[in-house]
Amino acid sequence: MARIRRQPSASIAAGTRLIDVYRRLYAQYGPQHWWPGDGPFETIVGAILTQNTAWVNVERAMKGLKEARAMTPRRLRELSQDDLAAIIRSSGYFNSKARKLKAFANHVGEHYDDDLCALFSQGLAPLRIELLSIYGIGRETADDIILYAAGKPSFVIDSYTIRILQRLGLGPGGTAYDDFQALFHKNLDPDPDMFNEYHALLDRHAAETCRKSPLCGDCCLLEVCLVGREAVQAGREVYRRRKP
Repeated sequence: MARIRRQPSASIAAGTRLIDVYRRLYAQYGPQHWWPGDGPFETIVGAILTQNTAWVNVERAMKGLKEARAMTPRRLRELSQDDLAAIIRSSGYFNSKARKLKAFANHVGEHYDDDLCALFSQGLAPLRIELLSIYGIGRETADDIILYAAGKPSFVIDSYTIRILQRLGLGPGGTAYDDFQALFHKNLDPDPDMFNEYHALLDRHAAETCRKSPLCGDCCLLEVCLVGREAVQAGREVYRRRKP
């Protein structure tokens, strides 16, 4: 069960609202079973490949890697960068992503003899610092790896999360990654399973309902959404999905 972290009274409202949003999303969509991947290394590869592209494109690239039997750090190191780029072409920015995959494979090979358990054995803060030192791994990708591959509680912030929180009136102001992440870390217990589910639910909701042009008429968060309520009160059209 998701719980609010004990905070001064000024923070209780934010924690209560975050829990309410989580419960509404979970009631609407159920468990998401995210991240799709067969083991931690495949999750890491997916986290790098999903940068600036849709997941369907990542799935094609991952299939290619499996067919080439290249889903290990050693095999990624053995492949030439051009050959690797050709395999992951469907993911977009394939030359850059090939370099990023090889950078991670080289790092884990040089420092941990390809033992991800050894990499993940350190605390969350030093692990995050180390991941951010590797070419091609920014904050979102690092937190994907920490949460979904290492199983440590670092909430992932992406454009979907920012969009939903801002529309709900929960945004901290601006779009700074660390500020949005702090909203979750300061107000919720550090539960990796809950962070996992919450982030996946936010992404699902943003993809299906809280789009750039939101389908407020179908939204399970309409009652608690600042933007949605204002639209209704102003008499603006509230869009719904077209019935099949």
